[in-house]
Amino acid sequence: MSDWIGRDNRLPSSRLAIVSYTFVGMIALLLFGFWKLQVLDYSYYSQLAERNRVRSIPIIAPRGRMLDRDGHVLVDNYPSFSVLLLRDDMELVSKHVDQIAEGLEIPLEDLKQQIEDASGQPRFNPIIVKPEASQADIAFIESHRADLPVLEMLMVHRRRYAPGGFMAHAIGYVGEVTEKDIENSHGVLRSGDISGKSGLERQYNDALMGVDGTRRVIVNSVGREVGRLQQKDAVAGQPIKLTIDYDLQVVAENSLGAQNGAVVALDPRSGEVLAFASHPAFDPNVFAIRVGHEQWKEMNEDPDKPLLDRAIQAQLAPGSVFKIVMATAMLESKAVPEDFSAFCTGAETFYGRPFKCWIYGKGSHGHVTLHDAVVHSCDIFFYNLGKRLGIDRISYFATQLGLGRRTGIDLPGEQEGLIPSEDWKQRVFKQKWYPGETISVSIGQGAVTTTPLQMAHTIGGIALGGVFKQPHLLLDAKDVGEKRFPLTEDTTDKVTRAMFDVVNEAGGTAHLVHLEGIEFCGKTGSAQVIGNEAKQRAGKGAGSYKDNAWFVGYAPRRNPEIVIAVLVQSGMHGASAAAPVARDILKAYYDKKSHKDQKQLTVDLLREPKGAETPQRLASSVVGGAGKRQ
Repeated sequence: MSDWIGRDNRLPSSRLAIVSYTFVGMIALLLFGFWKLQVLDYSYYSQLAERNRVRSIPIIAPRGRMLDRDGHVLVDNYPSFSVLLLRDDMELVSKHVDQIAEGLEIPLEDLKQQIEDASGQPRFNPIIVKPEASQADIAFIESHRADLPVLEMLMVHRRRYAPGGFMAHAIGYVGEVTEKDIENSHGVLRSGDISGKSGLERQYNDALMGVDGTRRVIVNSVGREVGRLQQKDAVAGQPIKLTIDYDLQVVAENSLGAQNGAVVALDPRSGEVLAFASHPAFDPNVFAIRVGHEQWKEMNEDPDKPLLDRAIQAQLAPGSVFKIVMATAMLESKAVPEDFSAFCTGAETFYGRPFKCWIYGKGSHGHVTLHDAVVHSCDIFFYNLGKRLGIDRISYFATQLGLGRRTGIDLPGEQEGLIPSEDWKQRVFKQKWYPGETISVSIGQGAVTTTPLQMAHTIGGIALGGVFKQPHLLLDAKDVGEKRFPLTEDTTDKVTRAMFDVVNEAGGTAHLVHLEGIEFCGKTGSAQVIGNEAKQRAGKGAGSYKDNAWFVGYAPRRNPEIVIAVLVQSGMHGASAAAPVARDILKAYYDKKSHKDQKQLTVDLLREPKGAETPQRLASSVVGGAGKRQ
């Protein structure tokens, strides 16, 4: 009995110990949990709690505006809204993805793809699922605040470009950054950001972008804003002023019209680009939002190539405009006597192959000197000149005068063209250069290719006596490059006099664009797209390969203020298709200059003290006095 009682006394004691230890363990576990929550995981859970009531909304910095040289706005911004998807709670996003896609009218697969593409980014970074919110989108988001707290609206500044593709290739366009852009930005860019993709938008993107700000707001359980915390304002991008003259640009765009081609007008003394047009153009406003895959594909497959910047990327044979380079090479090299002449019958055979002059079938030029050959654009003269100079001498002078290499203009994507040589053909084709090929090169055909910008740069530099300023579009640009290939006074005088007579002499090829009172000089050109033999093989289809029309003009004859290069693809004749475009721009330039001079004269007269005798007043009084005496 006593043993039983003893055992009975011991059992509760062991059980009590077990229960006690269990309670102690549970209390210790709870204490450890509290310690872990409040000490070890404090930052993590405080961030989660903060996100439940505080939301960070980015403030997008507006891009800098673009202005012309006189302050006219070329590119501006307008306010708009984008739709943000908050990804803090991905379970909630997955649950409502179908409803979101339907409400915002986004294809479900596209929305899922956007979410998938952003999976590698931190979840607290929202993504833009719809760049341009419509009124219906805004109404949908506001009416579903309670059940769709993952949607938010972001006010952005959308790019506004001039309509009709005005100056589109020079200005360029913007677009959403890619994953590669984000990686290369070292944390500066994030998904949904906008950056320059082409043209000046890309060239000066860092200056134009600005710095985004942040607004921290307090939200309730359904995501509605109920209060605001601190705000870091955005810093707007810097405006940039361009060398472009808006008035000349309008004339260039309108005069070129629906023709495929390009126009470049620049001041050769400084390298400032005054007008820059390429047709056909694209509408950069389309890119300001988001270009669809089909639309992008359509533009790339368009046979007219609207995305091609013909002013700096169209590498085409310059035709007879190249004869100015040939004339300069002849006079500077002294390899051919200055009084060299040729007799044009309309055709001549070189190395067993017949070559025709453009006048073939209409007559002949007869006996021609260098001056006459430039004025009347005689091919026979330059065939003979090219034969005597040789391809390597031609190549040397053409390269020194700025062809076959980039001008260095502040635009991405400039092409360098091609000036052939014996070494080039051996290097590229592993073939020797044949003398017969030089004959075609002599009139700007064969393997020679240039861009309109190069031709403006080269002809302007020749007229300045061998000074070639780097073309640029940023006004007041620092450290503008300059290349010099000094030409003798005699060479410059002879070449510029011949170009003056092209326009101003009765028999000049561009006499129809003569402007009274202006020393308008220039050179026409018509360049074949395919050779004569290829045309014969093409038969009736050869009609689709019309010659390209060129004209490069400038004024005045010496120390020119403006040089204009015009390319009209399939324009056939430089005199009738390209030269009138240059004439319109030049006339507008001098009209504007005359207006400015008259305005300045009026201001000066108003500033003069009363009673001051000025040359104008003296002249007026003399005329008045003479009238009285009569």
